[in-house]
Amino acid sequence: MKTDAQLQKDVLAELAWDPAVNATDVGVIVKDGVVTLTGHLTNFAEKYAAERAVRRVSGVKALAVEIEVRLAPSFKRSDSDIAAAVQRALDWNVVVPDNCIQPKVESGWITLNGEVEWDYQRKAAERAVRDLYGVVGVTNLVKVKPKIEPADIERNITDALVRQAEREAKKLEIKVDGSRVSLHGKVHSWAEYRAIQGAAWAAPGVASVENKMTVEL
Repeated sequence: MKTDAQLQKDVLAELAWDPAVNATDVGVIVKDGVVTLTGHLTNFAEKYAAERAVRRVSGVKALAVEIEVRLAPSFKRSDSDIAAAVQRALDWNVVVPDNCIQPKVESGWITLNGEVEWDYQRKAAERAVRDLYGVVGVTNLVKVKPKIEPADIERNITDALVRQAEREAKKLEIKVDGSRVSLHGKVHSWAEYRAIQGAAWAAPGVASVENKMTVEL
């Protein structure tokens, strides 16, 4: 088990190693394995990269992001310009279904609404707009409403987990209510946590995943 000082050192090193992050503008506070990021960055893409960098570090139990996006003058755009760019980005993305996403832009913050059939399409819509000029944040409210209702979602998820992470699959409890899935159990790292959640989302017929797993180091 890492001490808070060791974990802070590792997080700072990971931020410094990531070329997408200006680590000198990010503060790192660690208490009982919980990492808090502070400071300000010049665009939302950099803020997102900082968050991903922290999640790669072993020993992180939870993450709080208190980074403020302060757009550099060269990055600033009007909401109407951002909205037009968002619509083009969605229209030109082959993974995002046509006419399924309704974006809204307010003070540089993008909110995505709509319905898609698969979770990967919902995530693709967010990725398509996250790195645009003028964006200070993204809220993804797109709902997953699958057209296919598989006979046994739980079995499909369990089989996928056995193929991908057999050790974790034996320690998990998977509850299915219609198209809603909840995951319970303990994992050893954020990487395992995200892999299991991803496997659940990838199962046909899944519309929502409630992740109640805990990371035990």
